[in-house]
Amino acid sequence: MPPRARWPKPARTSLPWREPKAASKNSTTKSARVAELRPWCPLNLTDFDGIARLGAALHERHGKLDILVGNAGVAGPSSPLGHIELKPWSDVMAINVSANFQLIRCMEPLLKRSDAGRAVFVTSGAASKASAYLGPYAASKAALETLVRVWARETAATAVRVNLFDPGPIRTRMRATVFPGEDPLTLDTPDQAAEFIVPMCAPDWTETGKFYDYKTRSLMSFRAPA
Repeated sequence: MPPRARWPKPARTSLPWREPKAASKNSTTKSARVAELRPWCPLNLTDFDGIARLGAALHERHGKLDILVGNAGVAGPSSPLGHIELKPWSDVMAINVSANFQLIRCMEPLLKRSDAGRAVFVTSGAASKASAYLGPYAASKAALETLVRVWARETAATAVRVNLFDPGPIRTRMRATVFPGEDPLTLDTPDQAAEFIVPMCAPDWTETGKFYDYKTRSLMSFRAPA
């Protein structure tokens, strides 16, 4: 049996939680009311001990976690591999791979306490295209996909469902830094893509270890090479 995850003592957590506010009588939209009621915690995902403290705080306050969405990512340098220094390579791997690994380690026990724990990780077509000059980003997303697929198999006999989501080209600042000549108005917004993540987080979602391609609006299975 794999060892059980252990959290730091929650009484000593130092996370800067923002407590929920009472709903304002002047709120006119549902989104505004939700924003006011939602506690939040800013956290640098390269602070791996901070992720562990976050898990401890969630355990202390809620005892479980229903939904985990791994969306944070950095593009890294756009350059030939031979021109890239180790530091920027490591920075990309820290956010795109290691932070997600630490989230898996620290949030899995909480997701298993939920009646329908759901996890979705955002990937990219760069993982399979192996585009030139995007080596660190492509390699990190390929590693993330394998990591998530392994976790999906490890949790297949539980109520936890784990999947990948590829939004394709989306109107983000990161996209603009990599493709500065592209017209952003030709791209969908993050909010449009996020609407398709929501069903993957619902209790009635039963698929696991799958890949949702937003561009084609299709759910795909991974296949081993012939």
